[in-house]
Amino acid sequence: MTASPYRPAAVHLAQLNVATYRYPLDDPRVAPFVEALDPVNSAADAAPGFVWRLKGEGEDDATAMRPLGERVIVNMSVWETREALWEFTYRSGHLEVMRGRRDWFERHAEAHLVLWWVPAGHVPSVEEALERLADIRANGPSPRAFTFAAFYAAAEGAGVSA
Repeated sequence: MTASPYRPAAVHLAQLNVATYRYPLDDPRVAPFVEALDPVNSAADAAPGFVWRLKGEGEDDATAMRPLGERVIVNMSVWETREALWEFTYRSGHLEVMRGRRDWFERHAEAHLVLWWVPAGHVPSVEEALERLADIRANGPSPRAFTFAAFYAAAEGAGVSA
């Protein structure tokens, strides 16, 4: 479902996920992941409900950004609705990449995904996203920082700022 042009959405759904890789991105064991980056990012850009995704300066993705350390990559995007993000994540070619994640990335002992509502038109900063990730790691899911499994509707998160 996408926002109606006659009644624009007041909020969008932001997401951040992080992954700690097992091998450097130029290692042949990670080649299937690296080869999937452009097609998956292009699919996201064209997906219904997609709004924005994080890119490094002069890059087409965010894999060179390392705000959490040299071995941790970040992915951040904004979507019109939960349904739009869910459809892309679990019902597109993105799912095949997720199925291979254990070959390329370590299992996280703490939260590696966080969702939160942002005003429509707002582009969240990496710092904002990392603060939300820290919040869910410290306090568990809440209207400020949640997951697909422990989801809070936009009305529950309205007015909850960074």
